[in-house]
Parts: sequence; C-alpha cells; structure tokens
Amino acid sequence: MSKQDLAHLIGVPMDLGADRRGVDMGPSAIRCAGVLERIRKLGYEAHDLGDVPVQLPESRVVKGSRAKYLEEIAEACDLLRVQVKAAMEEGGVPVVVGGDHSIAMGTVAGVSEYHRAQGEKIGLLWVDAHADMNTPDTSPSGNVHGMPLAACLGMGDPSLTDLGGFSPKVARENTVLIGIRNLDKNEKQIVRDSGIHAYTMRDIDEHGMATVIHEALGDLTQGTAGFHVSFDLDGLDPSVAPGVGTPVRGGLRYREAHLLMELVADCGKLLSLEVTEVNPILDHRNDTAEVVVGLILSGLGKSIL
Repeated sequence: MSKQDLAHLIGVPMDLGADRRGVDMGPSAIRCAGVLERIRKLGYEAHDLGDVPVQLPESRVVKGSRAKYLEEIAEACDLLRVQVKAAMEEGGVPVVVGGDHSIAMGTVAGVSEYHRAQGEKIGLLWVDAHADMNTPDTSPSGNVHGMPLAACLGMGDPSLTDLGGFSPKVARENTVLIGIRNLDKNEKQIVRDSGIHAYTMRDIDEHGMATVIHEALGDLTQGTAGFHVSFDLDGLDPSVAPGVGTPVRGGLRYREAHLLMELVADCGKLLSLEVTEVNPILDHRNDTAEVVVGLILSGLGKSIL
C-alpha cells in the first residue's frame, strides 16, 4: 500500500492551553461530521487511532502563571509525538484533530523525528489568526496555546522544545505562517526577528491566496522531504467558522481556505495534517466541524472535477 492510500486519524481532546473551555470536544465534533467515512470515499484506507489521553483541568492545579499546565501539556504532546511517529512508520498520512493548538508541538515533533531518522528535514505551514510565537517569558497570559510555533522553532521551555530529545523541529527558512492578524506587541517583533516567512491578511488581500501559497510552497519544499500543515480554525473568518476557541474577524474566506488546501494537495508534498481549536460550545449545528472535514478532504486530494 502506498503512502497516498492510507490515513491515520488521531484525536487530541486538549483544552489545557487556553482559558476558554470547550475545544476538548473538537475531536468528537469532527468525528460526528463523518470525517473517517468521507476520507474513505476519497479512496483512502483510513484508520481511527482514537484519542491521546489528556489530563482534565479540573483534576489538576495550575503551578505557574507563565506557562499554565506546562507539565500536563508536555506529557500529552509527548504521547502524541510517539503516536504520530508510529503512524508514519506504518506508512500513510497522520490526520490529527484537536483540541487547542498546543497539540501541534507533539504532532510536529513526531513528524520531524520520523524524517530526522532518515536524514531529512520537514517544512511547516502554520495557518492561524495568531502567530503562536510567545514563550513563557513573553506571554501576557501564560496560555501555552500561544506558544507552540515558538517551541517548534526551538524557543521556550525545554520541556516543550526538546520533545523527542532534539530541537528545533523545523528550520526557520522552511517555516511559513499564513493568515495572521492578531498579535501581541512583543510578538510582532519576535516574528520579524525570527527569519520565518510570514504572510498577514493584508498580504493575502493585496496579492491573493494563489500567489501567497505558490510562493510559500517553494519555501516549504526547499531541501525538505515535504511539509506538515497545522491549521488553526481561527485562521478562518468567524462567518465561515464560528465555533472556534479565539475568533478574530477579518480572516480567510471559505474559498481562500479551500484553494490553499487544494494547492497543498496538488503539490504532492503533504506529509501530515492537523486541524485545531474547534469549539462545539460556540458552534451552530456543528457547522465548523463540517468546514473542518471539507478542508481535510481538500488537503487529501478532493477536487471539484
């Protein structure tokens, strides 16, 4: 069986990374929207590997304000790292659904570790309204879901940056951030100084999604085995995806998001995919989970004709 024929669904019911509750129900909502069955209709053999165990906030005590639930998040992300790496060793595309965006530290660690063992690098496409590049020293809230991209790049607490025993997980020149429009003041400077490729919503307004993603794909695939896509649903405009953890107006429109994912599929270099921050409590009739499933299918190769 070839890689393109197999998909592994992994749920991560994590809501330790943010103050607003509810995104832990995201994996269930996405499953209820029929994600596994619809992936199979594309011609994939698809397996649901279940959920990574995550501690409940009610059962834990916040030990520090700079990075809340740090130990619990690191533990869950390490379990996810192991499962993602094992899925890739079987062959196929891991499809990870969350859960708050802190789960990306585990997903990216697993994908990177698998390819690192083969002497290969990966690219990272991060779609988000926020940059997620704070660290415990810079975060105004202490919420870890605002730190995962920094951790993947080797910045932050060692329990997060060193998952799998190595850091960074991805090179800055192979990292692309798309859709940002809501950043902390200090975080803006971090992004400017980081060396990653960052496209704001103004860039997309001025140049169009097709131009942006074609340019981005060049950076993601330069000297890499392929790339991981980490898609925070708040990258979309709330009119498209109302049920998200931290909605911000002025985001990607429905067709812009699908064009992005369609061009990712056309590129043929997608290694893995995750979608995060679906909050059914804030949703309407599971509409946002339906949008998620559509985007996953586009990324896995569904086309209009």
